[in-house]
Amino acid sequence: MEKRTVVAITGDGIGPEVFQATKAVLEAAGANIEWVYRDAGLNALEKFNEVMPAETIDAIKEHHIAIKGPCTTPVGKGFSSVNVQLRKNLDLYAAVRPVRSLEGVPTRYENVDIVIIRENTEGLYAGIENEITDGVVTSLKVATRKGCKRINEWAFNYAKTRGRKKVTAFHKANIMKLTDGMFIDEATKAHQNGNADILHEQIIIDAACMKMVQDPTQFDVLVLENLYGDVISDLCAGLVGGLGVVPGANYGEENAIFEAVHGSAPDIAGQNLANPLALIMSSVMMLNFMGGDAIPVAEKIKAAYNKALVSGQKTRDLGGDLGTKEFTQAIISHIK
Repeated sequence: MEKRTVVAITGDGIGPEVFQATKAVLEAAGANIEWVYRDAGLNALEKFNEVMPAETIDAIKEHHIAIKGPCTTPVGKGFSSVNVQLRKNLDLYAAVRPVRSLEGVPTRYENVDIVIIRENTEGLYAGIENEITDGVVTSLKVATRKGCKRINEWAFNYAKTRGRKKVTAFHKANIMKLTDGMFIDEATKAHQNGNADILHEQIIIDAACMKMVQDPTQFDVLVLENLYGDVISDLCAGLVGGLGVVPGANYGEENAIFEAVHGSAPDIAGQNLANPLALIMSSVMMLNFMGGDAIPVAEKIKAAYNKALVSGQKTRDLGGDLGTKEFTQAIISHIK
């Protein structure tokens, strides 16, 4: 494989452990990667007095690809989310989370194969909140024609290039007629603009959640605004075994970041208990994004972790008895 340069943000808590596991698997599979290490999160706060140093953003802009372990974000106080800052600074407007059933990871559902595509920069997550008077706070939901247009076009292009059959837009346009109304208007236009061969439907978000838990196999590609996408992507992860078995990526026009979507789990950090599979799966997405001679390496890694799971080689959160290091070695043993 031709050498590629990737920015590595190892993260907090279990982040460094799952990154080292991912790095070991990549090396064993023949991925020729030169790592550029940069800080974000709590370790950056200690060094730079901020969670997202400019040098980290600059490195990603220079090299265009990064992989990131989980970073801690406090609830209701403290510093702004690392993920939100990355998405805004780099305009990573498309969050993609493939969710599929894995043989060897039994759940109450089978044959789930869904890709959630979430608008990543607008909506309530724009973070525009104001205290109007004592005890009264407003939060502003932002939707732009540009943002709605590009995420829906991205979703249909993804479906077309990956051979997917249907794109479903989840919305609440019956209540939020202007914001969500614009979103589904752009979904309709994207469907009509050269994508008529792909099935398209639009479902109100609450009814969609009911349909999801009734039969998730009826869905293929989902496109959603920011908040809905955040909630639904975690719901879908629960259908296949949880956040520990689901990869994630954030794409912009020039840059892409691949990440584990689970938390930093500081309570188990350093104890050889973390499941590194989500970040390993995200590294497979990264290799496929690189294209060319990186794709066969991605296929080797995917085949290896599938074999490990089928053979019962799993971490404790998946019902197995392997630690982080042992599970990593199990995957490596299946790489051919």
